[in-house]
Amino acid sequence: MIAMLFLLLAIIKSAIAQTEVAEIQTPKSPPPILVIEDEGAYRFASGSAEIPPAMNAYIKNKIVPEIERNTKEYQINVVEIIGHTDGQGNGNATNNLDQNLEKVANASIPVSQLKAGSNADLGLMRALAVVRILHDLQSKGQLKGLKFRAYSAAQLILPDGNFASVNRKPDATRRRIEIRFTRPGEPIKVK
Repeated sequence: MIAMLFLLLAIIKSAIAQTEVAEIQTPKSPPPILVIEDEGAYRFASGSAEIPPAMNAYIKNKIVPEIERNTKEYQINVVEIIGHTDGQGNGNATNNLDQNLEKVANASIPVSQLKAGSNADLGLMRALAVVRILHDLQSKGQLKGLKFRAYSAAQLILPDGNFASVNRKPDATRRRIEIRFTRPGEPIKVK
């Protein structure tokens, strides 16, 4: 009987210890969203996804250490890069993303070879340009074990997270790159 009580006590202590470890290892708050605003030396040329030299240095010297810190702190393995534009029309009726997007993602051709036909295209191209920098750094030993995904929100989402109303005027406050941290689960098919 006493042996059973000691066994039960040991099991309870083990369960409590595991719960405490899980609480310590899992942050209670969500990870931050890193934002690169499209302004000053970090501004993309209109209709372009080429990273300005100052933005390139900013990504390497400021953003990458933040990515490394947050992925470790929040136990993240996927980093999402989201390109946001304003509602101003792109003006390029032809695009070549369908033919060349994978080639850029695999570094066969530079991002500058892509032609955006819409703001959705442009946002994706800009996100992909940032991903290319991160992949390059990863090939040199930084950002180990991380996966990067490029997305576009086009002109649809305002900086406060709300849907944008129709506004076709240039608006630098809406143009940005967001860097988000996630831990994807297993896909399930809901029936």
